[in-house]
Amino acid sequence: MNRLQTLVGLNLIGDIGSIRLQSLLGYFSKTEDIFSALEDQISRVPGIGQKIASRIASIKEEEIDKELALAQRLGLKIICKEDADYPFNLKNIPDPPILLYVKGELIKEDNLGLAIVGSRRASFYGLSSAERFCLSLSAKGFTLISGMARGIDTCAHRAALKQRGRTIAVMGSGFNNIYPPENKNLVEEISASGAVISEFPIDAQPLKEHFPQRNRVISGLALGVLVIEAARNSGALITADFALEQGREVFALPARIDSPNSSGTNALIKQGAKLVDCVEDIIEEFDFGGVERPKEERVRGVSGPGVSDKEEVLRGLLSAGPLALDEIIEKINMGIGDISVILLKLQIKKIIRQLPGERFAIN
Repeated sequence: MNRLQTLVGLNLIGDIGSIRLQSLLGYFSKTEDIFSALEDQISRVPGIGQKIASRIASIKEEEIDKELALAQRLGLKIICKEDADYPFNLKNIPDPPILLYVKGELIKEDNLGLAIVGSRRASFYGLSSAERFCLSLSAKGFTLISGMARGIDTCAHRAALKQRGRTIAVMGSGFNNIYPPENKNLVEEISASGAVISEFPIDAQPLKEHFPQRNRVISGLALGVLVIEAARNSGALITADFALEQGREVFALPARIDSPNSSGTNALIKQGAKLVDCVEDIIEEFDFGGVERPKEERVRGVSGPGVSDKEEVLRGLLSAGPLALDEIIEKINMGIGDISVILLKLQIKKIIRQLPGERFAIN
């Protein structure tokens, strides 16, 4: 059994995130040794316990092969954290998915991502505001990331498609149970020019407990989260909480004070989220200088304007030799979001390149 088969098997079992995976990898010398171990040996791994050990010991290779064959039949790619196309931003959250099922393509430009979340029962104000913001953000080169739910999520994806920009949908179910079902066609539209992803096995149902788990991926893929209309107990606020834990920016669109559907966003503003009433309020947080590159240049990777002060700092740091991402974070007093933006911009400008093992070097 190879590494991918092992990870698919662990993902089928459930309740094994990256933290338990690291415990297993710390105990066994190879990933492939996990399924060949006895139940009693597995149960001794810190954080695993008898129940999960029993499930690991009982998994059959035929179940794994069936999942892999189904993924191939549905046109899905399965990637794990060690793969080059695993999203850069997502690697650096506390508990990244051990693997992702991907329909479509993930590209490095998606690191300039912004999550758009909000009410499933959005008002006309919410939907019209979401479309206006998303059209403009997409035109300025952001990949729009959302959860493909009804309301604001669907509006965000469709605005990006309308603008012929990039969008990523993160599902809270497997690809055999697309939710909501009316968005089956949207999955095909998004995957044709962006990506639809899920960390759940292909036959996983859209269970209630899956959506908070899904929300951490939405924020983890992005540099920041824009909340447009959200009640006090909505899933959008869970995404905002994850964003704060992950060191992402949180933006909120103000709305009527007498609307229950907006009480959550207004509360976020009280708690310190940045109030935004135009796209420029978001862009200034990422030091883009308001520069907009034509889409055809973004696709080809043509250099933008001159190097900024922050880019020069990072370029100077790498001039002494290649550095791993962790080393860059230690040496520069910037947040991971800022560093992600600068690394991507320098790669697009062909000033630096990414090496295996999340290392970066001057071209």
